[in-house]
Amino acid sequence: MEELVASPASRFWGELRPPSDKSITHRAYLIGALAARGALIRKPLRGQDCEDTLELVKALGAIVEAGDDSVRIRPSKLSSTAAPLWCGNSGTTLRLAAGLIAGQGLSAVLTGDESLSKRPMRRIVEPLREMGADIQGDTPPVTIQASNLHGIEYASPIASAQIKSCVLLAGLGAEGDTSVSEPSHSRDHTERMLGSSGVSVRVEGLTVTISPGRPEHLEVDIPADPSSAAFFLVAAAMLGGPLTAKSVCVNPTRSGILDVLAEAGVSFTLVRSEGTDSEPIADICVETKPEDLKPFRVGGALIPRLIDEIPVLAVLATQCNGTSEFRDARELRVKESDRIEAIASGLRKMGANVEVWEDGFSVAGPTKLHGTTIEAKGDHRIAMSFAVAGLKAEGETRILGAETIRTSFPDFEQELRRLAN
Repeated sequence: MEELVASPASRFWGELRPPSDKSITHRAYLIGALAARGALIRKPLRGQDCEDTLELVKALGAIVEAGDDSVRIRPSKLSSTAAPLWCGNSGTTLRLAAGLIAGQGLSAVLTGDESLSKRPMRRIVEPLREMGADIQGDTPPVTIQASNLHGIEYASPIASAQIKSCVLLAGLGAEGDTSVSEPSHSRDHTERMLGSSGVSVRVEGLTVTISPGRPEHLEVDIPADPSSAAFFLVAAAMLGGPLTAKSVCVNPTRSGILDVLAEAGVSFTLVRSEGTDSEPIADICVETKPEDLKPFRVGGALIPRLIDEIPVLAVLATQCNGTSEFRDARELRVKESDRIEAIASGLRKMGANVEVWEDGFSVAGPTKLHGTTIEAKGDHRIAMSFAVAGLKAEGETRILGAETIRTSFPDFEQELRRLAN
């Protein structure tokens, strides 16, 4: 088990280009594997989760040429495989691949590590069955037998990009159109990418509809990941910048953290660049006075726009002048860990005042944090969040299980130490 030691810092400043977006990289590999004229993916994230997705499409027959800073997928014919397909710790890999495999009429078994094997899959199994899929497994392993699918109009009970993307990918090989409606907007990278690669996509309010067909060609430059940038934006907000995160995806379905930073009194500017492949990008510069931080509230339709940033926003809440609340976030209980419990127990160990509910928690501030030992619980975002907390704590903070950070941010520790002063 690897250990990361975070020490107090008086300032957090400089410039970085956060790692490339994990969500977009997953989708580029999967959609690229279907493209009739192949795909060219520049600046993909080379973290373990995305590498597992790349290995999965190769196991299905995709012809992949991986360079230092790009991945090319040649036009390929995918086929069933008897060997289990490894999804590692990545729920995105398993859920989206299940839709692709079912839609292409293939047979496969999808499996993963101990953490992934506890995560709920009924949420994608049920709509795929409605489409005619022969699929089993409320938790991994998930077994899919070749079958013919038909399009459906699916009303998702929750706003989830993984559910939506699974059904849309399955719809590429179904008979007739496929529609997915959500109670609020979830991240929309799948429909953007499908549209840019030649698939017929219609968006009306909270409903996305696609017509069956094969993507023609995909060429994409992956922007920096806002969920990874969040750790450094929060560190600069708590310690004082200036800090500039370069080339960050500011897709409106992912930019909820900017709304929260504004509510918390954090001063930041956006310098927008011309977006590529329908994804808007910007440099984000934080320069603020930590003593001006105000409490904030996260809930409702904002949750899907920042679900992955909640752990580090909880750390920010410890330094705000008042009580911050996180509601409607029950989904956190079925991530890589029970993130509500992991956040609460870790912050309490560091001296914070946290009240927990079934669907969220509150954090009272400002709190003088003290160093302690935190178990990452196999969750990269918990590990990175408490490393950021350690920058503001008295004494050393030890993160056990820090190897999990490699799933999304391989250079995290190096960049944290470079920017902390």
